[in-house]
Amino acid sequence: MQNNKFDDICPYYPYEIPPAMQRIADSEHFEMLSQYIFPDRNVEEVRDMVRKIRTTDEFQLNVMYYANRQIIARSIPDFTYGGLDGLDPGKNYLFISNHRDIMLDSSLFQYILHVNGFRTTEITFGSNLMHPQLVVDIGKTNKMFKVIRSSTIREFLKNSMHLSEYIRYTIKEKGESIWIAQRNGRTKDGNDMTDQGIIKMFCMSNATDPIQSAGELNIAPVAISYRIESCDILKTRELYLTRKHEKYIKQPGEDLNSILTGILQPKGAVHISVCKPVTMKELEINYKYPNEFYKTVASLIDRRIYENYKLYDNNYIACDIHSGSTKYSDFYTPEEKEIFSARCRYMLEQIEGDKDTLMSIFLGIYASPVENAEKIINE
Repeated sequence: MQNNKFDDICPYYPYEIPPAMQRIADSEHFEMLSQYIFPDRNVEEVRDMVRKIRTTDEFQLNVMYYANRQIIARSIPDFTYGGLDGLDPGKNYLFISNHRDIMLDSSLFQYILHVNGFRTTEITFGSNLMHPQLVVDIGKTNKMFKVIRSSTIREFLKNSMHLSEYIRYTIKEKGESIWIAQRNGRTKDGNDMTDQGIIKMFCMSNATDPIQSAGELNIAPVAISYRIESCDILKTRELYLTRKHEKYIKQPGEDLNSILTGILQPKGAVHISVCKPVTMKELEINYKYPNEFYKTVASLIDRRIYENYKLYDNNYIACDIHSGSTKYSDFYTPEEKEIFSARCRYMLEQIEGDKDTLMSIFLGIYASPVENAEKIINE
């Protein structure tokens, strides 16, 4: 089903895919991509295969499936997931995920859906990432739709309504599920929190009854956990400069560097947990003002995510070092602690600045999931 109202943000239509495949095949980066995804195949053979792709399904089956397999094989020795048995294959969902890696969070999620017989989702894609053309072609063929970054309040409200209408149209009429991050941009400090403004945006396209509006989207939180935090050193540097009250300005190509770092960096282990979908009964909240409703729903999503973290030795080690205790020492060995401490020392060598502050930021990235999970246990 096509609705031209959303031409400016939607994924590629079928007629746009063949020319996109030609551009991808002609890209100066094609040989590098081909050798990474298909190391045992001739580059020209792969180029010919890509040129013949005509649909998103073909692209996901013949390219993205193998790209994810290579990422897992090369950088994730322990890849696990759970919770898919809680989904109804006949429903379309709004998957709201914590967000640690620009590309991998959504890409690995699509992989587990595919290998378990579920249809892949459409994926939000920030307009700031939509360059160069190669990234646009791969993204929009891979069911990514654009979230427009706004510069003024008026533009923000207009774009938020447009996005809200597209999400509702996609789930209820187009018959596709959607993956979206719980907040604008990645969580840099490890403290995953759903922005209540995101919930408000979902409801804008049916504002008369927030409970009904949110309920008909079939919200399903997703928790993704990394043993080695994606781009941990890059995030530490950015947070350090921000906390020094220095305006952090991204350098040209920085987003692409983060994407490549996330893909290539060893991750040790990754776990994706599809949480129990939010029920209509849970949304029947007594509220005086709509913002109370949005805040409560955001907190409900956070709770689901915190309950479904997979906490690794690095998380517990960082928490103990950060607090100067041995509270979680049963969850790691002295050898594991030394390996993590060596990574801390390596981080300090890479970044100029106050070493104590840098260390505190780095440890906080890993410790926050433990602290958030503990809040739920202590309630």
